This record gives sequence, structure tokens and C-alpha cells, in this order.
Amino acid sequence: MTQILKTKVLIIGAGTGGYVAGIRCGQLGLETVLVDGGDGLGGTCLNVGCIPSKAIIHAASKFETVAKAAGEGTLGITASAPAIDLSQTVAWKDGIVRKLNAGVAALLKKSKVKVIKGWAQFSDAKTCRVETEDGPITITAEHVILATGSEPVELPFLPFGGDVISSTEALSLDAVPGRLVVVGGGYIGLELGIAYRKLGAQVSIVEMADRILPLYDKTLTDPVMKWLTDHGVEMHLGARAGGFGDGKLSITTRDGEPLQLDADKVLVTVGRKPRTSGWGLENMGVAMAGPFVKIDDRCATSMRNVWAVGDLTGEPMLAHKGSAQGEVVAEIIAGKDRRFDPVTIAAVCFTEPEIVSAGLGPLDVEGRDDVIASVFPLAAIGRALAIEAGEDGGFVRVLASKSDHRILGVQAVGQHVAELSNSFAQMLEMGAVLEDVAGVIHVHPTLGEAFHEASLRALGHAIHI
Repeated sequence: MTQILKTKVLIIGAGTGGYVAGIRCGQLGLETVLVDGGDGLGGTCLNVGCIPSKAIIHAASKFETVAKAAGEGTLGITASAPAIDLSQTVAWKDGIVRKLNAGVAALLKKSKVKVIKGWAQFSDAKTCRVETEDGPITITAEHVILATGSEPVELPFLPFGGDVISSTEALSLDAVPGRLVVVGGGYIGLELGIAYRKLGAQVSIVEMADRILPLYDKTLTDPVMKWLTDHGVEMHLGARAGGFGDGKLSITTRDGEPLQLDADKVLVTVGRKPRTSGWGLENMGVAMAGPFVKIDDRCATSMRNVWAVGDLTGEPMLAHKGSAQGEVVAEIIAGKDRRFDPVTIAAVCFTEPEIVSAGLGPLDVEGRDDVIASVFPLAAIGRALAIEAGEDGGFVRVLASKSDHRILGVQAVGQHVAELSNSFAQMLEMGAVLEDVAGVIHVHPTLGEAFHEASLRALGHAIHI
């Protein structure tokens, strides 16, 4: 017998957009049901994306540090040659995921959100059927929040399966592959490719564009390219991947020459697409914007009281964007006057070294003569040198308006610069001018001093360069 549920708010998807919307709805006293049919509470980010990938990256960096000490030594430290049992590393990573899953579950329970495990199928905009272990449930709601997230793009000539893997499988391997070929030179492929190179794999990158991370300017990505080259990563830029078989990946080089690359695993990371099929979106009557669900600045779709957040709504497909949208929608449903209109959504690539970008970059202001660009190298920052983060070409760059010194964008590349991203975003969101950053006494010794010095340099009086 089908159970019938009626609720004020129905959320589809338990990722960073969905579960945050659920918690906020609960805090605001809204009766809420959350249907989790995907990767688990926390969604892609917590289970098979942001968090587990950073755990593997952290373990890989520790392994590399010990490996350096086992060679000629580092900083006067010597050690025996390291070994890795990747299955134990993955088990440690899985433990972190379980802990965070439990934390999300506890927060949802605290907010009195009813969580239903199962895949939703909509028959109309406000009604869905969920097949659960205990039988089917039909749910009707006054408000529906769509937060179904995204999934890896599969190439028709390289379907996932066996030794052709997505980022999901790459985070759960039981052994380091001897030879790993990464198809796609974006941030996901580079993060994982670099991690596995640190763990000892021979890594090749195949990228259709003429350079890695093509959405960023070359100056920002050059330190990452230098690391890849210095560490023996085989680069095939301007190349196209073909089929895979008998341990070999066929590619066509930039010059049109066919080439066979030996590969124990082929990691395909050519992007992600919104998860729009399999749950009845076509029955909901919402307008689309290409492959994404179309929303306005309230995250409202074209159907009354149907909302959408996160990757389903378009670029940037970032977890923190979805969370912010989820909060906005919950507060609108509760009667508050809210809009989703951020000045910037900062992005981080956890490559080696890391890259941060917030606001406008050089490619966005190319050809304009009304913009100041100021760069300060991390090599001139004491903290960077003291933690071996000053010799890889890293820097902080500030772009500002010449007329009023309003900060337009901030970028950084270097070890540990991800931790500067919130400061960059905060200054942009608050409409800061160069004098605002220059007037803040920055703590010494920290990497954040580079932001201060870059702003001072834009004003014509940097201290340490």
C-alpha cells in the first residue's frame, strides 16, 4: 500500500544545496521532507567529490614529503623509503566521509527534517513517488526545491566501466595504478592526476585545448604547468582521445599523428553535467536554459513555488554556490525578502600549487585601459619561504579600477593559497577599494600579507619589493 505524505517543503537531493536548504527550512519552522536518492547525505561533494578528493590529495602530499626525505633528505630530515597501502588510505578517507554523513544526518534531525531514502519520480510539479525499502511513498508539497546536482560527463567512445573510470572510482582504488592517463586538463583531472603522481604513478594528461585549465589566464596556470613538467607528467596538449583497449589509449596529437598511450587506468574528467534525467523533470513544466533549469535571482523556476539550486542551475558548479542558494530559497519560502545576487563566487583549484580566483581576471578586462593590475610574489613573503611555498612562482594579483580604486578581482597561485579565498571574496562582496585592504593591519608572518602588499603595490608603495 502506498503511503501518502503532504508537506510544506519537498527537497529533492541531499547535496550541499539540498541539505542546507533543509536545515534552514527547519530552523525557520517549515515542515520539510528531504528525498535522498543520490550519493548520500552531503551529495557529490561530501561523498565522492570535494571532501574525499582533498583527503586523498593530503595523503599524497604526505607521501611525497616522506619520499623526499628518503632520497637526498629535506630540511635536514632523512627517512626510510615510504610505502603505501592505498586500501588503508581509502579506508581512512571513507571514515571521514562517514563522520560527515553522520553530522549532516544529526543536523537535519535537529532541524526536524524528515529524510526519505529513495529515488523520486515526479508526475507533476508538486507530486512525486519515491520507491523506498519499506514500500512506495507519494509526496505532495506546497513548495518543491530541486537540488539534484550533477554527474560526470561520459565520452561515447570511452564509456565508464572496467579500467575507464570517473573521479568517483578514482577516489576508491585499492592500489596505485602503475600508469594513469587522465583525459581532461581541467581542475578535477589535474587534482587527481597530481595526487597519483605524488603517490608514484606514471601520469599522462590528454587535453584538447592548447594548455591546461583553459578558463584561467596562462600566467596563473604556469606554476602548475611547471610542477607537472618538473615531476615527469607527460603532457599531450591540443590532443584528442580515442578508444581504449588492451591497455592502450589511442590519441591524436596536436599535429594529427596517431599515438598509443600505455594505461592501467584511464581517468575521464571532461566535465560534469546537470542531473536532469530519471526523476521526471519533463513532467514538471519548468523552463530550461540549455541543459540547466532556468531560474531567476530568487532561484525560482518558471513553475510557481518550484525552486532550483546548485549544479542543476548552471555555472559555476560549485558546492558553496548551492549552499548559498539553498539558504536564500528557504528564507524566501518563509516570507523573507531575499535575492541571490553575489558579487563573486570564488573558486579554488587544489592543484600543485593551488589556484584561487575571485571576481574578474585578466581575460575579463583584456583591452581595457581603466584597470590597475598589481602582482606581488610569494617569494617576497617570509611565511611562504618558511613553509617552502615561495619558490614555485606563486603570487597574489589584484585588479582594480583606476578611477576609484574599487577592487574588481583577486587571483593567487601558490601552496596553501586556498585559505586566502574567503578574504578575497569578502573584500569583493563588501565593495572594498585598494585603500581598504592597505589599511587593514595584516598578521605577520602569514601568506595573507601578499594580498596586503599587492594592494599597496597597486597604490604605488609596496614595502617589501
